[in-house]
Amino acid sequence: MRNVPIIAIDGPSASGKGTVAARVAAALGWHLLDSGALYRLTALAALRRKVELDDEAAVAKVAAALDVAFLEGRILLDGDDAAEDIRAEVVGEGASRVAVLPAVRAALLQRQRDFATAPGLVADGRDMGSVVFPRAQLKVFLTASSEERAARRYKQLIAKGESVNILQIQQDIEQRDARDSARSVAPLRQEADARLLDTTAMPVEQAVQTVLNWWFDLADVASRIIEL
Repeated sequence: MRNVPIIAIDGPSASGKGTVAARVAAALGWHLLDSGALYRLTALAALRRKVELDDEAAVAKVAAALDVAFLEGRILLDGDDAAEDIRAEVVGEGASRVAVLPAVRAALLQRQRDFATAPGLVADGRDMGSVVFPRAQLKVFLTASSEERAARRYKQLIAKGESVNILQIQQDIEQRDARDSARSVAPLRQEADARLLDTTAMPVEQAVQTVLNWWFDLADVASRIIEL
């Protein structure tokens, strides 16, 4: 993993980090890790198996035995495409609950690190730069106001034909932020060596280009050091 270039993008729910990470990975031709998807898949699998989400040992067993594959933009769970299912609000809420369980995080830690293979990896989540890939060459903390994030999520859900309340969505987002930031294991926070990227008033294309520019600047500096 030390020899593989890694860009770690962390941030709160609905900040756009998943979209930015996917486009950065595509632009560079690198692998992509959506760590949030792994926690959502764990929650979805536990819900399907009628496992209580507060039962740490039982959920950890589910996480350790996940049959998951990421293929051409598809997310497979037990052989079935679960890309839409894991985006349900109940699954997102469940993912936030199981993510605070130390045994679950331990079960998924090595699985996440296994994604770091050549030619490079873009990983997004909440603890990519702090816990999973602390040696990442570029760390980004991507965020946006809770109002903007709620508006984005509202548009997504309305487009799917769901009946939702934007104020409730914002409240859920703020509660999730508080829970993720307060947890004792790998809390959501901006690392000292991470670059802050606030996308509240920023188009996704500009956010992607900003991250790419940061990476190219770092790569250029590194090449000059090697030459010296």
